[in-house]
Amino acid sequence: MVIMIRKSVKSVQNVVNEAMSWLDLPLITASAYSQARYKLKHTAFIALNQTAIVETMYSDDNYHKFWGFRVLAIDGSKVVLPNTENVREAFGTIAYSNGKDSEVQGQHPYALASVLYDVLNRVAIDARLGKARAYEIDLAVEHLAHTQAKDLLTMDRNYPSYRMLAELTQSKRDYVIRCSAASFAVARSMLKGEGSDSQIVTLKPCAGQRPIIDKLGLPFSLKVRFVRVILSTGENEVLITSLHDAAKYPSADFAKLYYLRWGIETFYGLLKTRLGLENFTGTQAEAVRQDFHSSVYLTGLESILTDAAQKKFDEKETQYPQTVNRSVSFNAIKNHAFELLLGDTGMGDLEAKLTALFLTNPTLDRKHRNPPRKKSSSRRLLNFHKRQKKHCF
Repeated sequence: MVIMIRKSVKSVQNVVNEAMSWLDLPLITASAYSQARYKLKHTAFIALNQTAIVETMYSDDNYHKFWGFRVLAIDGSKVVLPNTENVREAFGTIAYSNGKDSEVQGQHPYALASVLYDVLNRVAIDARLGKARAYEIDLAVEHLAHTQAKDLLTMDRNYPSYRMLAELTQSKRDYVIRCSAASFAVARSMLKGEGSDSQIVTLKPCAGQRPIIDKLGLPFSLKVRFVRVILSTGENEVLITSLHDAAKYPSADFAKLYYLRWGIETFYGLLKTRLGLENFTGTQAEAVRQDFHSSVYLTGLESILTDAAQKKFDEKETQYPQTVNRSVSFNAIKNHAFELLLGDTGMGDLEAKLTALFLTNPTLDRKHRNPPRKKSSSRRLLNFHKRQKKHCF
């Protein structure tokens, strides 16, 4: 399990050699390790994340909140998988082409990752790896079993269907979800600047949705609030929420609240780039699940271990707030994983050693930056990945 948590972009044999050297055991082959790993179920990492990370983070009331809520974001992301028959059968495939109007070139296996993420405390409370053509709403509904009272769920504009709102209402969960230009009629008019910035509306399902709503036993009437906020670009953004009290939850503060949802976008960036999730260490479906859930556990472990270092940065008065450099922190944890999870070194000494490492080369938090996006050519991207990109493990 520790070898899996230390997931590296190096060859499996080199990773195994490092492990055997630390354990002072005879060397084994990469094949022996690969055969042994399939005797361990990926659900071990799910259980480990729940007991060691989630329960530890919320063992008391000392964690970050907004308006007294634990702010949770739900979002999905496609994950490119190894192109093997076993993986194709387990997750399914999606067709690809060389352009929007080009002919289909073939099929490639994908998975749909869906995560319930605490954006203020940087903890993945629940994570699922669905099939390539899984429906985001179905996975989001499954996350609700891991929520509790005084949770505020935030989602982007892919989620505000009547069914999703009804599921949240049925579960007695509060929410703030962005509306698209193709959503509810009230949202469409508010996006055009019409009406007041805060409106209480009663929604009912359309004729096409009524059978599924009736089958699921969901309510046929929902009282919701639409809130319009103005972005820094001058554009209108409309949010749908269960927080009806405009005095307690003023419309002007919803822009700041919804901005917090961006934390789950950076979480996926962390998984896929910093931790190299899609560079899988095995070619079987179970290896894919092991790599995914061990990486999710590792992100929570990093959040807990870096808390002391981050508090020291927060106490410093600098021009820009400083945060722990994730490249440094993940490198330190991976390098000390055996000592941390298997060793007999006193935790006080090891914690001090790791905190000292976490304090090196901090990242500056320059808020509200909006640099223009530059579309890089394939040549520049290839040059970056071959000659400039720095791996942390």
